[in-house]
Amino acid sequence: MPRLLIITSTTRPGRAGTDIAAWARDLAHAHGAFDVEVADLAEIDLPFLDEPEHAGSGVYAHDHTRAWSAIVDRADAFLILTAEYNRGITAPLKNAMDYLYREWNDKPVGFLAYGMSSSGLRAAEMASQIAVALAMVPVGVVPLSLRQLRDTGLAPHHEDSLRELLDGLARYSGVLAALRADSQPLEQVA
Repeated sequence: MPRLLIITSTTRPGRAGTDIAAWARDLAHAHGAFDVEVADLAEIDLPFLDEPEHAGSGVYAHDHTRAWSAIVDRADAFLILTAEYNRGITAPLKNAMDYLYREWNDKPVGFLAYGMSSSGLRAAEMASQIAVALAMVPVGVVPLSLRQLRDTGLAPHHEDSLRELLDGLARYSGVLAALRADSQPLEQVA
């Protein structure tokens, strides 16, 4: 069964992301298309990028990078919680994405965006651009308004939207897994 990695994007105490990640994890388990894992960037605690080699080299000097590489590498699809801070993604999320390259390649990604005025859509758009640079395939975004979540909680349409996104991630994960299986390492292509 393909593995879905849900990645939180915030590290601050009192963040909404832990509750949203738990909701997404439970819905993804119930969906049944994936083995589900959650990567909480606060627990992973990557330092600001400190690798001497470019991420594309795959040469990692630090244990924290090798551990993060293993987590991302074993995933077949990603659901990234993109909290919007100051009209963009969080620094911990950008840092976590920049640490690696090959591990992200040819894998689908969906975004569960949340924030105030734009419901996290600006952050999802920014994260999508980064995902494309990492040779990922963006599949879609589900926006959540923090005001609505605080006032009325999650609505049935939120669950429906996330299920649709999970359907898309499952569809693309199969196709892209075949592509990854057929690809040769770069040193063998030349």
